[in-house]
Amino acid sequence: MAGKRRLTLTREIVLDTETTGMNPDDGDRIIEIGCVELENHVPTGKYLQLYINPERKIPAEATTIHGITDEFIVDKPIFSQVYSEFITFITGARLVIHNAEFDIKFINWELQNVGHPLVPWNSVTDTLMMARKKFPGSPANLDALCRRFNIDNTERTYHGALLDSELLAEVYLELLGGRQHGLILANSDNKTNSVNNIKAINNKKRTYKEPRPYSANTKELTEHKKLLEKLNNPLWNKVV
Repeated sequence: MAGKRRLTLTREIVLDTETTGMNPDDGDRIIEIGCVELENHVPTGKYLQLYINPERKIPAEATTIHGITDEFIVDKPIFSQVYSEFITFITGARLVIHNAEFDIKFINWELQNVGHPLVPWNSVTDTLMMARKKFPGSPANLDALCRRFNIDNTERTYHGALLDSELLAEVYLELLGGRQHGLILANSDNKTNSVNNIKAINNKKRTYKEPRPYSANTKELTEHKKLLEKLNNPLWNKVV
């Protein structure tokens, strides 16, 4: 309708990956991608979780971190079979990643291998940099930030891309200045599911102070009369 402004939604994807190691140049690959969608900094309930066959063995030291084993991943699709689903989910959104250099390095390595354009750095927000700027000298890993903001991370016995994205979504909102009062991120009933929509609107009744009495007492009226006698043609003596 003419004359009305259309609401523009800011769409963001909070993203995390799990990998076989630290460096794709050494042959390491992505084995899980987890994404949580935000609109105007509010989780929509939409998420994406992809397990990916890395086409190589997973080192034991990596499994101790994320819990993903060769037996679990062997029947999962390879990256070339699922990357289009991933690209569709993130297209048009800004990516929010903790220690983005690590994840983007792996994502772009995989995208390059399938001949897809790379994710540009100017489309990424790095929450690690945000945390270091806001709390210089303090621990800035995800667990430390969850403790700082009293975010329940007790389910994080292993690193998991989707679970870490859920936690990071809460951390990100706190880094922005805090979640809107009365709104909370709901914990998932199923560890493999995404966060539900923010809920629990605060409907508490407002409280008001009693009106202050402004009528002057006898002493105040007497003092006021004395003051008027000292003034030349005071306004208070005029009849309206």
